[in-house]
Amino acid sequence: DPGADASLCGMAATGASGTNAVRYGTMRPNLLNLRVVLPDGRLLHTAGPGRQPRKRAAGYDLTSLFVGSEGTLGFLTQATLRLHPLPEATAVTIASFPSVGAAVACTVQVLQAAVPVARIEFLDEVMADACGRFSGMGLPVAATLLLELHGSRRSLAEQQQQTEEIVRQNGGSGLAWAEGLEEREQLWSMRHNAWYAALALRPGCQGYSTDVCVPISRLPDVVVETKQDLQASSLTGPMVGHVGDGNFHCILVFNSQDPEEAQRIHAFTQRLGRRALAAGGTCTGEHGVGLGKRALLQEELGQEGLDTLRSIKAALDPHNLMNPGKVL
Repeated sequence: DPGADASLCGMAATGASGTNAVRYGTMRPNLLNLRVVLPDGRLLHTAGPGRQPRKRAAGYDLTSLFVGSEGTLGFLTQATLRLHPLPEATAVTIASFPSVGAAVACTVQVLQAAVPVARIEFLDEVMADACGRFSGMGLPVAATLLLELHGSRRSLAEQQQQTEEIVRQNGGSGLAWAEGLEEREQLWSMRHNAWYAALALRPGCQGYSTDVCVPISRLPDVVVETKQDLQASSLTGPMVGHVGDGNFHCILVFNSQDPEEAQRIHAFTQRLGRRALAAGGTCTGEHGVGLGKRALLQEELGQEGLDTLRSIKAALDPHNLMNPGKVL
C-alpha cells in the first residue's frame, strides 16, 4: 500500500510500510528476493538467482540485510514480492473518540481481542480536522480511528460486531460501515492525503515528518505524552499513524525561516525518539534514521551494534561510495 510517489525498491531500501501492515506485514516479511548492484559493480541476488521460497535457512539472511539499508550497501534494482489473495468481503468505518488516549486504548484492545483487522489508522483531532477540510468530508474535530476488516461475508459480520463493542467501550461514536469500493476508496484517499492536509494548515510553511514505533502495550502512554509535548512546545504537529503496528507519525509544519521554531522542532524530535527508546521501542519506524536520527542510533543499538554496522559497511563498501555519511 505505497503512498505518494513511493517505489517498491525505495520502500525496501527504507524498510517502509503502509496502512495494510498490521495484517499483511511491512516490506521486510513480504520480500522473497532482491537484485542488488554492489558497490564494486557485481550483481547480487540475495536469495539466489530466480529463487523465491517463502522460507529458507541457507546462510545469512541477505535479503533482510538490504531492507532498510537506505542505499548505503548497494542499489536495489528488482524486488520479488509475496502475493496475498484479495478478501471476499471488505468493510471500513470511522470512529471518533473523546481523547487520543481513548482512541489508542481502543486500538490496543482490538488487537488484544485478536480481531483480524486489516488496517487501523489513527488521526488526532488536529489531523482529523485538517483531513476533513482538505478532502471536503467534514470529519468531527476529534481523535479518530479508521478501521478496515477483511474476510468472508460471515466472518466479517462477526468482526464488525466485536469491533463495535470495543469502540463503544472506549467512548467511540459515529460508526457506519462502508462496503462499496467507491466509498472505501474515498475514505482511504482522505487518509493518504494527510501530508498535504497538514501542509494546508500553514500555507507557505515547510513540513517535516518524524515517527517512532513502540510496543503495543506502551502505545497509549507514549501517544498521550507526545500530544502533551506538542502542546507544551507550541508546535503545529498533527499526529497520524499505523497504530496497529505501534507506529505513529508527527507531521511538523513550521516556518523554515524562523531559527527559533526550527530549534524547537529539533528538540521535540529528539525527545520523541528518546521517549520511544525508554518505552522499549525504536527511534524510527520508517522516517529519519538516514540523517536526522543518527545521533539516536547508538543509544538504541549500543556501541557493539554500531560497530557491527560499520564492519558490514566496510566489508561491502570499503571505499565508502554508497551514500557516504548516511546512517553511520
